[in-house]
Amino acid sequence: MSMARQAPRSEIKLRERAYDVFTEQLLRSEIKPGQFVTQRELVALTGQPLGAIRELIPRLEAEGLIVTVPQRGLQILPLDIALIRNAFQFRLILEREAIASFTQSASDAAIARMEAAHQSIVSSAQNGLTDGLVVEAQQVDREFHEAVIDELNNDIISKAYRVNWIKVRLIRQSETSLDEDLVIPVMREHLAIVAAMRRRDTSAAVEAAVAHIMNARARALRLE
Repeated sequence: MSMARQAPRSEIKLRERAYDVFTEQLLRSEIKPGQFVTQRELVALTGQPLGAIRELIPRLEAEGLIVTVPQRGLQILPLDIALIRNAFQFRLILEREAIASFTQSASDAAIARMEAAHQSIVSSAQNGLTDGLVVEAQQVDREFHEAVIDELNNDIISKAYRVNWIKVRLIRQSETSLDEDLVIPVMREHLAIVAAMRRRDTSAAVEAAVAHIMNARARALRLE
């Protein structure tokens, strides 16, 4: 029985690096949603070799981050109402299950660490918001959701969630000017979820999580 050729570790690392650089550039708006690009432009934008970019494109197409448009070429995913609705619906499907599971299975210590991280942001914000604190809040936000998802211990779900997170973050790029205004409300929405988790109240935790996601969805839809 023949075995498929395994790519050398160096090739795998190169492909992963190309993916990481591409998504970093996308999230920093160096590559913009809806933009048309050629393979060589992606080489210039990412600093990665052409071979790595060619191997990267099928993955980006499969994940919906790039769309091939006939007679026009490669287009970075355009932001539209369909994407917003689909991305947030996907979040709801995954996070309902994840929040319920996390509430029952997470250790008291893990929940306490989450609560402390959020309370630290809220306390620091009382002295005024800085750019650094906004970045820290965004990181706490991301780590909260990823920790809940990863507690499911399902690699397929974790990977799919992270791709969807990129899409949600691109949608939220339009909200950049609102980031400071959203820091406290988002932290408090998370703290409501965490408080229910601490009580091991699954239904309350899921209800608070759904409200949190729907608030973010409503903000995104108002931008359209």
